[in-house]
Amino acid sequence: MRVLLSTYGSRGDVEPVVGLAVRLRELGAEVRVCAPPDEEFAQRLAGVDVPLVPVGRSARTLTTAATPPSAASLPARAAELIADLFPAVTAAAEGCDAVVATGLMPAAAGALSVAEKLGIRSVSVTFQQLTLPSPHHPPLAYPGRPFPPGVTDNRVLWEMDAQSINTLFGAALNTNRASIGLPPVDDVRDYVIGDRPWLATDPVLDPWLETPDLDVVQTGAWILPDANPLPDELLAFLEAGAPPVYVGFGSMPMRASTDVARVAIEAVRAQGRRAVVARGWADLSLIDDRDDCFVVGEVNQQALFGRVAAVVHHGGAGTTTTAARSGAPQVVVPQAADQPYWAGRVAALGIGAAHDGPTPTTESLSAALRTALSPETHARASAVAGTIRTDGTTMAAKLLHQS
Repeated sequence: MRVLLSTYGSRGDVEPVVGLAVRLRELGAEVRVCAPPDEEFAQRLAGVDVPLVPVGRSARTLTTAATPPSAASLPARAAELIADLFPAVTAAAEGCDAVVATGLMPAAAGALSVAEKLGIRSVSVTFQQLTLPSPHHPPLAYPGRPFPPGVTDNRVLWEMDAQSINTLFGAALNTNRASIGLPPVDDVRDYVIGDRPWLATDPVLDPWLETPDLDVVQTGAWILPDANPLPDELLAFLEAGAPPVYVGFGSMPMRASTDVARVAIEAVRAQGRRAVVARGWADLSLIDDRDDCFVVGEVNQQALFGRVAAVVHHGGAGTTTTAARSGAPQVVVPQAADQPYWAGRVAALGIGAAHDGPTPTTESLSAALRTALSPETHARASAVAGTIRTDGTTMAAKLLHQS
């Protein structure tokens, strides 16, 4: 069996695909991945012996640019991505039995179109449910296209969402579909979701409520077990005192915050704790030479989170799930997209605190940390950890293999 996994986005869009790729290989499948050309993604896939087919421009460069792309440029950027993706996915999908499409909406639409042209079975996957129409929750608003403040009916909001997606991506998608002899798509969102989308999230953290006319398969989160040891220097730091607080914001550049490393470290110190600071795409660094803080780059979060007092992060689906599985209380400082949703889920489950807004101060982050570091939150986080599923990639791989 040959499978192409296609995605475009940040680390949170690529890492789950790595987990599925490894599981598929264990079942004897041949796997290749289409993803952004960033060196860190290439190295990650090379480390598990899965070939990368690069697509589009560097995701990190686009995300961390000093002048971020404007909302008005979104259709043009989507058109560029789809145009790059069509030939790359066409070549990579040759001889494949299945295409798994995920990542940003225009990238998923392009990959599914190529599968349609080649007559290959395809599956659409999302790593958070807010892109799946449901009367139980509103959709995410696209940059530059906010929903009217007076509209609260979810059904109406989902109709507006479909219109926005068609306006942003429809012309580019249909131009490229016409170039390979495919008919136009009238509703881009419905085309991407398909008849039976997969929701690759944990049902405890992200419970899907049954929705008419939408047959969702919730596989569980796609997380690959990480056996890499922690660096000796980090181990020495961990063993030199009480469990520290981890601070890291993943692929978020943290533009809204001035000197977020100082704010975070001072908030951690205000709680009498040490800190492990992850550089991430915000390029965080230490603020002084005191020995109560340690900076890390790429590190095994699964091993580290089990040894910290709390995890302060941006609220990406992967980080939220990893922290929950580790039993570490969380403070979520949401920046964009689905991150406020995950912050709300952490607070609702009692496994941490949701910071109010994307721009923390020392005082506001200290208050959130007090909640996360309380005995009650620690006990609840430990209890929930035992309910988080660990078989998401296995279930997804078997579904593909059996079909």
